[in-house]
Amino acid sequence: MKRIFSMILVFVLLLGLCACGSDTETTAGTERPVVSTSAYSKAAQQGGGENATRERPKENGFQNGVLRVYSLKGPTSMGIATMLRDSEEGKTDVRYVSTVCTTADEVTAALVNGEADAALLPANAAAALFNKAGGFSVVAINTLGVLYVVENGDTIHSVKDLEGKTVYMTGKGTTPEYALRYLLAANGIEDKVTLEFKSEAQEVVTAMGENLAAIGLLPQPFVTAATMQNDQLRIALDLTAEWKNISSDSSLVTGVTVVRNEIIEKNPDMVSGFVKDCLLGVDNVNRDPAAAAELIVNMGIVAKAPIAEKAIPYCNLVCITGGEMKTLLSGYLKTLYDQNPKAVGEKMPADEFYYTGE
Repeated sequence: MKRIFSMILVFVLLLGLCACGSDTETTAGTERPVVSTSAYSKAAQQGGGENATRERPKENGFQNGVLRVYSLKGPTSMGIATMLRDSEEGKTDVRYVSTVCTTADEVTAALVNGEADAALLPANAAAALFNKAGGFSVVAINTLGVLYVVENGDTIHSVKDLEGKTVYMTGKGTTPEYALRYLLAANGIEDKVTLEFKSEAQEVVTAMGENLAAIGLLPQPFVTAATMQNDQLRIALDLTAEWKNISSDSSLVTGVTVVRNEIIEKNPDMVSGFVKDCLLGVDNVNRDPAAAAELIVNMGIVAKAPIAEKAIPYCNLVCITGGEMKTLLSGYLKTLYDQNPKAVGEKMPADEFYYTGE
């Protein structure tokens, strides 16, 4: 039965779920970027019609009221699903052309070479890119933590309950490890927990199937898929909530939204409109997960609507801006920097990294 369950779960996840990588949502593979079907791409495909002149802008699209938004296949793109739908229906002042990529490298490359006007990136990847190339600023946190401790049974109710346990996880030398070690250290048990690293999230699930006493650290929406396939698995700890228990001036952050400085300087009203649309979009997704789930499936982020719908409440989709964004994000990056400066590009980003709208 364990082998059958593992095979079923692998099949479900291969249908389209993104696996957790070095930045908690990057995926391996050589797929081409997944481009969402906006009004502009529809017009290009169909030819003619009222949208025929809405071609995908190549340069300075923001001057014509168009913003090219690149994002990563994973939780950070879920929050803009309804915003993109509203744009297609002409309900937003800013028109959005969306490209959803399978790796963070594709997103960062588009930002550096000017193909992207705005981008949704892993928080530490944005910091590292800023330190290397600059040219953009963070306008919002779009996703808090997506990491959860999962177990077979009902024994783990606090971080301290992990003492003497072995935790199976992915992400050695990356943000999942740094986040967990920070929490373990804060609870005084860093040297009393064994971390067993696997190359893929599925290996963690397999290990838990072979050893019912095993504990796993997994990302959303993988957690939801796994618990839907095996009702013996239980979400024991939300790392975002545990982080809040020990820190009031930082938070576990998965993704941020950035905009090129040229646009911030030349068209601040567009940036303000974009942020407002992001906030409204996140509210819509969180308020009606069932409706948003269909859009998320159409974007190619999750394979099945039931998985997306059940995962949304656990993905911590937000739109945090201004001074609060700077405080929480800088505190999080400092936590990573203290463990490994390379995680944020060898140094803490300068104040110019944060755009608070002031």
